[in-house]
Parts: sequence; structure tokens; C-alpha cells
Amino acid sequence: MSRKFLVWLAATLILASVSLAQAQQSAGKVRRIGYLTANSAAAEKPRIETFRQGLRALGHIEGQNIVIEYRFTDGRFDRLPELAAELVRLKVDVLIANTTNAALAAKNVTREIPIFFIGVSDPVGAGLIDSLPRPGGNITGLTNIAPVLAGKRLELLKETVQKVSRVAVLWDPQNPGSTPQWQESQLAARELGMQLHSMEVSSADHYESAFKQALKARSNALAATLNPLANSNQKRVVELATKNRLPAIYARSDYVDNGGLMSYAQNYAADGTDAARLIDKLLKGAKPADIPVEQPTKFEFVINLKAARSLNLTIPQSVLFRADRVIK
Repeated sequence: MSRKFLVWLAATLILASVSLAQAQQSAGKVRRIGYLTANSAAAEKPRIETFRQGLRALGHIEGQNIVIEYRFTDGRFDRLPELAAELVRLKVDVLIANTTNAALAAKNVTREIPIFFIGVSDPVGAGLIDSLPRPGGNITGLTNIAPVLAGKRLELLKETVQKVSRVAVLWDPQNPGSTPQWQESQLAARELGMQLHSMEVSSADHYESAFKQALKARSNALAATLNPLANSNQKRVVELATKNRLPAIYARSDYVDNGGLMSYAQNYAADGTDAARLIDKLLKGAKPADIPVEQPTKFEFVINLKAARSLNLTIPQSVLFRADRVIK
């Protein structure tokens, strides 16, 4: 056996062992996902459950080949920058940012880690991306088209409570995603012949006084915008609406599960599944700039008849027929 052959064989074996080691390391690599949200853990639970299920179906199993670092602020926007920076220091492979404030905080701390936003009403207007089809930079995600749905909710409210004329719109001026919903509500109200009361709440301590002001303004119904503070305090909001006998429509179906009258919203189960599908692409090396921002395509109208009875409200049959789910 020649010396040259022995040298070649040794080099080949070394290269093969290195390649095998690299393959084993790659196969066993644990990917780390950061999940930052201004919502509470309870408010985020429905989406997280479907997100985890979606990841599992794609082979990403929490505790085996992925780790998800969750950070919740319960509506406190001031904590988002420090938590975003903390997740970056953990060297996550993808940073999920739920709500506009969270996405902005994430963008301010990294230009390298892929950022995937959820629950953002106007990502272009907020300065997160260049456009929906070509987001650019290190950011992509799912938009919730909440401003468009705000007008639809007022329309459903008028059909359900035909005598409604003055509606208190619950929104948070400190949340960039809530502002366009308030603006769209004003446009829709003019077309529907409604008068709106601006029910501005940026602290959970102010809900009680805000409802009192709404009654002083002679509001006879409530429309809640999609915003993290309200989402994180939805049981309190529902209780106050019931206590003050205000028929209300909400921007998430879990308000109705918690005793609210009705909701019209995107399907959050689909939201989590879609997020998992797109995160899978990022984990496999796709660039955020090459993944168009997607909009929701599934919506649901939910009615709680028990809540209607407590308000002595009869839901018209024409409205009931349109409901995707009715709680009896």
C-alpha cells in the first residue's frame, strides 16, 4: 500500500468524521425563540397554544429541539425595551414581538436577529416595514387589520341594538395600534349616524372612572378596540360594562367567553398556526425581507345569549343567523 494512498485515506477519514460531527451537531441543535408581548400570559394563552401546536406539527418540539423564552408585560409598555434587550442578549434565533409597541421595542435593539411581529394594526404606518409585499430589513409578520374591523364592529352593534345612538369607544392613546382603530371608528360612526365618546384608558386604575365618564356622556353602548391593556384586563372591562348595563362588542372572542355580550375578530387559532408556519421558514434560513407580511383571512362573530338576557336585550334573529358561535 503506497504512502500517498495512506495519506489520502487518512485525510478522507478525518474529513468524514468532521462532516459527521457537524451533521450530528446540526441535527441536535436547539433553536431559541424569544416571545415578547405587551399582553398578559392569560390574554396570550389562546394564541400561544395554537402556535406551539403549529410548531410541533412542523417538527419543532418545545423542550427537545426548541426553547421559547416568554416575556409578558401585562399592558406595561415601559417594560418592553428592557425585555427586548434581554432576549437579544440570550441570542435568540427569532424574536417574536406581539403588539406594535413590542415590535418597535424589538426593532430598536436589533437589526440582525429576525423579528416576527403579531398583532400589529399598521406596520407600514408604524415604521416597522417598507411595505406588506416587501417588508425589507429584518422584520416580517402578521398584521391584524384592526382598524378595518373597528368599523365593522360598530355596524354589528347598531344591527344588534337598534336604538343605540351614543357609543363609548374604549381605546388606549399610548398604544400606536389603538389610535387608527379610534380614527376608523369615527369615520364609520358618521356613516352610521352614531355619536362617539372617546373613552381613553392607559392605566388599569382608570377603568372605573372611565365608565363613569361614559355614562355622563349618555353613552348607551360600548365598543372596545384591540389593545394590550384591555386584553390584559378583559374580565374587569366586561364586569364594568355589565354593571353599567352597556351592551358591548369586543375585539377578541375571549371577552365573550369571559361574559361579554359579543365580539367580531380575527380567528386567533388561525393566527397562531400561521405564525408557526412562517417562523418555520425563518428557522430554516429564510430572510424576513423575502417573506411578505400576511393579513388575516378568517374572522368570527360570537354572541353570548346569557349576557344578552342579563341586559334584557333580545338579539334579532337576523343577527343570530350571522353568528359563527352562540353561547347559551
